[in-house]
Amino acid sequence: MRAVDAVIRQHLNSEVVLISQIADYIIAAGGKRLRPVILLLIANALGYRGTAHHALAGVVEFIHTATLLHDDVVDESDLRRGRDTANAVFGNAASVLVGDFLYSRAFQMMVSADNMRVMQILSDATNVIAEGEVLQLLNMHDPDVTQERYLQVIRYKTAKLFEAAAQVGAILAGADAVTEEAAAEYGRRIGTAFQLVDDLLDYTASAAEMGKNAGDDLREGKPTLPLIHLLEHGTDAQKDMVRTAIMEGGTEHFDAIYAAIEQSGALDFTRAAAEREAAAAADAAAQFPPSQFRQTLIDLCAFSVQRKS
Repeated sequence: MRAVDAVIRQHLNSEVVLISQIADYIIAAGGKRLRPVILLLIANALGYRGTAHHALAGVVEFIHTATLLHDDVVDESDLRRGRDTANAVFGNAASVLVGDFLYSRAFQMMVSADNMRVMQILSDATNVIAEGEVLQLLNMHDPDVTQERYLQVIRYKTAKLFEAAAQVGAILAGADAVTEEAAAEYGRRIGTAFQLVDDLLDYTASAAEMGKNAGDDLREGKPTLPLIHLLEHGTDAQKDMVRTAIMEGGTEHFDAIYAAIEQSGALDFTRAAAEREAAAAADAAAQFPPSQFRQTLIDLCAFSVQRKS
């Protein structure tokens, strides 16, 4: 990860001062860096001994960071990772344009890797992520979103980059088709688990723990899994309250909705869904040869559902 951080710093350089300022502001905020970690772990677990995985892990982090910049503008967010968002500090226009810079820089770095399969996986993933963003936009303020439609957004918007990172690690290591698919499955599943826990934490974690404001999903009119479950299993009064909250946005009724979510079992339902995904990810990782890297991949599955932030 130190080598990946060095790659990130090296490729953040720009003659345009504002680009360097904003990019550095976002990267310096830290984060779990799970996507690049997964790429490194899988490459090592499958016997890779080169250094190209450092640059490609940096590519994955650049793509992720670009999506965060754009997300925060679309969602009108003002807090991420416990700090003011870039759009809150520098403005929406600058954040969107620097997000574009990070995307284009990621593609420059992909080309330098000189591996057509890797470029195909990462470019396809970037396109699917954009589709997921638009799907989520279509779901906003729509109380009739089904579990299937919501899970499609997760697969596209969040899980796809986890999947791509894992698959690139396997490709670098020269894995066979079965092993490469096991890696992709690991990424898909742990990425889905990660997002489902994020949905859960939006109703259970404090702003200090989560690094963003509790109830942001509700404020933005996002029908996430706990709300969808409540809409399917709550009382008529609870359903009416949630439908109105999703359509209008805001957190005026957050306490009442949280109580209804808890009472309906929606939190347990969401956690169980995340745990199933994490278990499937662990099963996929178990197909790799025994090593400390494989064990860490399996340990990450437990972390993804037990985390508090």
